[in-house]
Amino acid sequence: MTVHSKHLSISVLLIAIIQVSGCATTVVSADEQSRSAADPWEPMNRKLYHTNTAVDTVMLRPLAKGYKNILPVPVRRGIANFFANLLTPRSAINNFLQGKFSRGFDDIARFFFNSSIGIGGIFDVASSGGLEVYGETFSQTAAVWGVPEGPYLMLPVLGPRTLLDTAMLPIDILADPLLHYDNSSVRDRLYALRIIDLRARLLTVDKFLEDSKDPYITLRESYLQNRQFDIYDGDPPDDDSFYGEFLDDVE
Repeated sequence: MTVHSKHLSISVLLIAIIQVSGCATTVVSADEQSRSAADPWEPMNRKLYHTNTAVDTVMLRPLAKGYKNILPVPVRRGIANFFANLLTPRSAINNFLQGKFSRGFDDIARFFFNSSIGIGGIFDVASSGGLEVYGETFSQTAAVWGVPEGPYLMLPVLGPRTLLDTAMLPIDILADPLLHYDNSSVRDRLYALRIIDLRARLLTVDKFLEDSKDPYITLRESYLQNRQFDIYDGDPPDDDSFYGEFLDDVE
């Protein structure tokens, strides 16, 4: 199983952006007086979005492009596998908390096989053996148990979130094994590498945002759709009001 399968949510985000971008490019920009109920803080969020875009243009995107051009695909795949493996125990805990015991044990098996036979997770031998990737987080667990998502929120540097996702972010960070690595010099370099690797894998998304009539709305709706996909394990319920709000925004 390739790294593309391993990071399914990124693929889903890309598909969602393509779909929403197609709609956004055929209509006029959103009326500021008709704001999505999911995004009551849109003026503030837009300002933060433009700030993040400026930082990304100057710093992250050039680093990601250089990273992608310098390192061959097998090396980048190994790096992505390594970081994904680190977060597998967190996924296992959240699968258990959600009552998905079979998935939780699958996560434990994934971590065992990839950490040992896969040399620290560099090689994804577990996927070759039929063990799926889940990537559950504490914010997803809270949503599964019925905690409301709250408004859409654009965070500085970290990008799009919901209020629930933002509130649970400290717990998700604390559950990241990399945070507890004692050597701060190595840890900080690994954090930087993880950010650059993730940004490199999202370079494909850039063109769809750039081609959309309103990149902010395209990103927002794509993120919210992908968020629902993750919470409902790829089978979100139909929500007519969700799409109705989007159509109101782009009229």
